[in-house]
Amino acid sequence: MIAPTSEESHRSGFVAVAGRPNVGKSTVINCWLNQSVAAVSPRPQMTRRRQLGILSLPKAQVILVDTPGLHRPRHKLGQALNRTAEEAIRDAEVVLTVCDLHEPPSAEDRQVADALQSLSPSAPLVLAMNKLDLVPPTQVGDRLLPFQGLFPSAAATQAVSALTGTGMQELLALVVERLPEGPAYFPEEDVTDLQERELAADWIRSAALGLLRDEVPHSLAVRVDEYRERDERSAYIAATLLVERESQKGIVIGRGGSMLKQIGTRARQEIENLVGRQVYLDLRVRVLAHWRDDPQALHDLGFGPVQRRRSGR
Repeated sequence: MIAPTSEESHRSGFVAVAGRPNVGKSTVINCWLNQSVAAVSPRPQMTRRRQLGILSLPKAQVILVDTPGLHRPRHKLGQALNRTAEEAIRDAEVVLTVCDLHEPPSAEDRQVADALQSLSPSAPLVLAMNKLDLVPPTQVGDRLLPFQGLFPSAAATQAVSALTGTGMQELLALVVERLPEGPAYFPEEDVTDLQERELAADWIRSAALGLLRDEVPHSLAVRVDEYRERDERSAYIAATLLVERESQKGIVIGRGGSMLKQIGTRARQEIENLVGRQVYLDLRVRVLAHWRDDPQALHDLGFGPVQRRRSGR
């Protein structure tokens, strides 16, 4: 997707894609990149790490930082996720806040507004009102008003549907024109900063979230134990699905291993679509009690502090 710019000079910068859980932040990024780089799920809190989506245009490079949804944490994992999102917002040249046009502002939307004011008061704020496809055209104006009141410092507001692409070109132009002038940070062919093994972990968890009951998903993490190239056309991935209780382990495995097989099939298809080659996926399940409140477990699973990684300058 290409957005024209009126400036002859090149623009570039980091754009923090912020918002409460499950408003479509990852879907916005995937829409612009025209491929599924950020894993998505109908369940909230799919995104658990800072991931870059790198969009290189003729006159701009937009580095989209997909962040965990800001929320009221109930455990140390939730605190770590909020810190990851806050660091991205603090570092951003532009903040793109995604809200759900289909629902009125929630307490978590207000938490996002407060966080933006305290973390990045001077960065240009663009408000993306997502899920336009779910709102009757005659109601759009009325639905926008309370969010515009919640984010009075927004430099621009655009109603969009990241699912259908409606309004996304216009939203991208609003973001690009607020980026500072500068050269590209990353090579033109890069679309993300994550390695294939990290992307594989996200897509395995996405597959699990799409298939499991409400009592399991947020207690589940994925650790890739081995990622081995077999040849240029195939790879072998061994991964462990971590849960907090023995009863959850049985649910993830399913009768005769049926659920784990479904998770593996769905995840393998998504990973193959992403990497463009055949994948052999070997999954197992292990109980790691109370891992969401275990600092060492969180560190081992990559939920520690993140560094802002840049190239090209």
